[in-house]
This record gives sequence, C-alpha cells and structure tokens, in this order.
Amino acid sequence: MTLVKLSLAAPLHLEDELVEQFLERPEWASGFTIFKAEGYSRHHESLSVAEQVRGRTQRMLVQIVLETDNAEALLEHLRQRFPKRDVAWWLEPVLDFGRLA
Repeated sequence: MTLVKLSLAAPLHLEDELVEQFLERPEWASGFTIFKAEGYSRHHESLSVAEQVRGRTQRMLVQIVLETDNAEALLEHLRQRFPKRDVAWWLEPVLDFGRLA
C-alpha cells in the first residue's frame, strides 16, 4: 500500500461544496483536515480590490492521506463533478502514517 497526501487549495466560499464531494465517496477520503490559509497567485482576476491591495486572498487548504489509487480516483471524480479553475492540488509521498494510541 502506497500512501500519498493530497492537498487542495481553494477559495473559502467553495468549502461546503468541496467537502460534499469528499462525503459522497468516503471509501476514498475517510478523513481529512481543513486549514484556513491565505494565498497569492498571479491569476488574480477574480480577487476583490481589497484582496489585490493586500496582495493575497483567504483560502482553505484540505489535506487527505490516502492510497495512491484512491487519490487518483478522487481527483478524477473532482475533475468531472467539481471542475473549478481556482482549486489547485498536489500530491506528496507519505513515508508512514498511524495513530498514537
């Protein structure tokens, strides 16, 4: 079993919609963590004037540890059911994963 960490960065207003996509397929994403974040992108046409002045926008960052095959399936599901240009994603290898108790 090869584990990866899937990270998705998205605008705050998409949080509920994105979480719904994960909850539709719990076999792929049985657990996830959401962080509030700020981000910058050179693609800033959708930013408000205030965000452009600040130089960043409020975002959310979702992290999910899952098997590689499930990450690929979840990404394909999101591409089909949730195609959003302002959602960025990346995968990172996970060396080990467990619970402390």
